[in-house]
Amino acid sequence: MTIDERTPSMAGRPYTKAAFFDVDETLIAVKSMFRFLEYHLAAIGSPPAAYSAMVAELRGLVAAGASREHVTRAYYRVYAGQRAADLSAQGRSWFRREQRAGDLFLPGSLRAFRGHRRLGDLTVLVSGSFAPCLDPLADWLGASTVLGTRLETIDGVHTGRVITLMLGQDKADAIQAVLDGQGIAPAECSAYGDHASDLPMLLAVGHPVVVGDDPELVRYAVARGWRRLPGRHDAPTAEMAAEDGDGISPAQPRAGWHR
Repeated sequence: MTIDERTPSMAGRPYTKAAFFDVDETLIAVKSMFRFLEYHLAAIGSPPAAYSAMVAELRGLVAAGASREHVTRAYYRVYAGQRAADLSAQGRSWFRREQRAGDLFLPGSLRAFRGHRRLGDLTVLVSGSFAPCLDPLADWLGASTVLGTRLETIDGVHTGRVITLMLGQDKADAIQAVLDGQGIAPAECSAYGDHASDLPMLLAVGHPVVVGDDPELVRYAVARGWRRLPGRHDAPTAEMAAEDGDGISPAQPRAGWHR
């Protein structure tokens, strides 16, 4: 596993700690895969109904009991035949639009990320989303590296097939590979997640932080004394306020997105 050194370690010293952040509804308040899909379809001239149809298809798979992996692979097939460079450019345009709309980042999680970066920790985005969504975020944040889903590309064109998924246990395995490569002890590391599927990632480090109110994660947080931060729909509890000082669940399109 190679670390993309977007930000060098402090004074050239090796990293001794790392912080791993899930992205969708942990660090940002939206589901990037679906917001980007809506933007992408509009960018290539598809009618607004195309997005609704795609979401309905994926929801149908979920309702039929398809696995998270199967549904995620179905999502990425929509990009078959698209040039990677075009998607990258769309991703940066999409990110600028999301920033202009406001409230993209969850304030508590953003403060936590910046705190780790100020301390000189290795800062890593870990997400089932893919490069067009994640790279602009990582660049803006100054993240050290990104662990995301990778698509097969031949001659610069996506085939619609997935090379590497980043879901559930995949996240924990990728984190361990990074720690092994950097010689960092898991006990010295933090991880932030909002969904039960992030549990393997949270259990892989010494300092897990639950973002939001996922029932399974809240049970772990209460039982084990894990920190909590407010999520997208939370009103901060007293405990959260004191601390605060990818999966497939297709989101509804933003009103007025297609203009």
